[in-house]
Amino acid sequence: MADLIVRNARVTTLDRDFPQAQALAVTHGVVEAVGDERDIMALATTFTRVIDAGGRRLVPGLNDSHIHLIRGGLNYNLELRWDGVRSLADAMAMLREQAARTPAPQWVRVVGGFSEHQFVEKRLPTLAELNAAAPETPVFILHLYDRALLNGAALRAVGYGKDTPEPPGGRIERDARGNPTGLLLASPNALILYATLALGPKLPPEYQLNSTRHFMRELNRLGVTSVIDAGGGFQNYPEDYDIIQKLHADGELTVRIAYNLFTQKKGSEQADFERWTGMLSPRQGDDMMRHNGAGEMLVFSAADFEDFRMPRPELPAGMEGELESVVHLLARKRWPFRIHATYDESISRVLDVYEKVNREVPLDGLHWFIDHAETISERNIERVRALSGGIAVQHRMVYQGEYFQERYGQDALGRTPPVRKMLELGVPVGAGTDATRVASYNPWVALYWLVTGRTLGGLSMYGEDNLLEREEALRLWTHGSAWFSHEQEKKGLLKRGYLADFTVLSSDYFQVPEESIQHITSVLTVVGGRVVHGTGDFEPLAPELPRPMPDWSPVNRFGGYQGGTLAQAREAFAKVSHGHGDACAVHGHGRTHASRHEVPTSDATGFWGALGCLCYAF
Repeated sequence: MADLIVRNARVTTLDRDFPQAQALAVTHGVVEAVGDERDIMALATTFTRVIDAGGRRLVPGLNDSHIHLIRGGLNYNLELRWDGVRSLADAMAMLREQAARTPAPQWVRVVGGFSEHQFVEKRLPTLAELNAAAPETPVFILHLYDRALLNGAALRAVGYGKDTPEPPGGRIERDARGNPTGLLLASPNALILYATLALGPKLPPEYQLNSTRHFMRELNRLGVTSVIDAGGGFQNYPEDYDIIQKLHADGELTVRIAYNLFTQKKGSEQADFERWTGMLSPRQGDDMMRHNGAGEMLVFSAADFEDFRMPRPELPAGMEGELESVVHLLARKRWPFRIHATYDESISRVLDVYEKVNREVPLDGLHWFIDHAETISERNIERVRALSGGIAVQHRMVYQGEYFQERYGQDALGRTPPVRKMLELGVPVGAGTDATRVASYNPWVALYWLVTGRTLGGLSMYGEDNLLEREEALRLWTHGSAWFSHEQEKKGLLKRGYLADFTVLSSDYFQVPEESIQHITSVLTVVGGRVVHGTGDFEPLAPELPRPMPDWSPVNRFGGYQGGTLAQAREAFAKVSHGHGDACAVHGHGRTHASRHEVPTSDATGFWGALGCLCYAF
């Protein structure tokens, strides 16, 4: 008998034997049955919770196969997100208000998830504009992998001056007198950007717990139920995993996490993996949190950071020997592994190493994979398949397509990456975002990219030969990604015995216009039969969250992903004020606020200042 039944739904199961249904039943956290409403309701008892989906589309929970949730969660409450903001004027209005609210010695941080091309102005703020907006509060803005902008207060806070030496692999722009201007450039790698960001104040552990819960709930708001965490720089194991481990132990995870371990120091890669393989067995954990192997950094010499404004980096001559040693160790220990590889030239050399190791220690069954692979060739896709590997793709080109086109041309852009060819050749493919710094964590922007092939700036990148049908794209975000954590037999489909992870959508993914795909959210998200997010009629079903900490957190004011332009927000506000909507975007969770809102003014700054919180109807 069922613990939970969702009825009156348009269920997309992604089960090829039974693709559509009207209802589903859940028992003990797994799908008990999917089918016609009459048959499913026969499983109800007086103890069954029955939810009426109101005829909405219900799909398997989304699974991001490449995200940095653990690191992102520790900092989410500190960050002012420009994800989805369509005007630089609006973005700067948000920044000015947040600077006024942020107490010393804290910073205002805009840490990725956006591109200058999404703004109608098609540019970043100038350093003069940053200094005028926040003369006293440190401001750090990270733009993709290519640059960071610091105002004068931030330069003083990090101590960069005339005598500061040039960092390895980066550049500090200076004026005629040799003083830093506030522009930091990755040249060719982003170490200077992330090292500078790491100098900012951190949240105390209690606040990091709160921050991570809010980030997970923000992902739930977008229909995400599972992720594979790709590790990251300045994310060492085990100390930087204490917060997520505590949330797991306390039963407060609302997203399933499979996590990879990312080596932290050049020259110590082998030692890191020797130590970690002695601490963790392959895939150690449970269905809510599980170790998933090594990477995306395996050895620093194999990293080819993709700044498409710069020439392709040439990997050093000694890379093969270092990588072989680490991969041989991982294969012997039966640890899965992943590797960051953007360019086909790098992938060719990496595969040379993998083929050599495979002759001694077979890689079959490890579910190893390449991340990104924007310029991978058909020949190298075939080599990946021959070694029983996979490829995880992300929508980074949504933010960087214009830069790639300028350097390499439209013809090359049309295969970045060649997702259609990967599928035709039978390679496992999973989809993700690479959030939170080089792309937004919003999965619907990634699905929009797979279906349309367009950037946020409107550039059409791909022809019909590299676009996916909507169901194909959704499959990559669900059952496709499950392969990358060895969970394809229990996750990503709505069929008997699979984990009961699903989302009810704000609008029908299969029917809305293409441009509207990127604006879809979830009205109800369920993980293991447990409601973890609800809005509107479903809000009472979801557990309450404590208020974001600290009180001055940008999340309290602006929330996470922004749902569109200021004009769209005004239009939606009007609907709310006339009783046609009840959801609040500020907290990112659809909370209804009883407080009275003032009428928006025509000025962007006045608009943000006038609202107690920015409301719109999902």
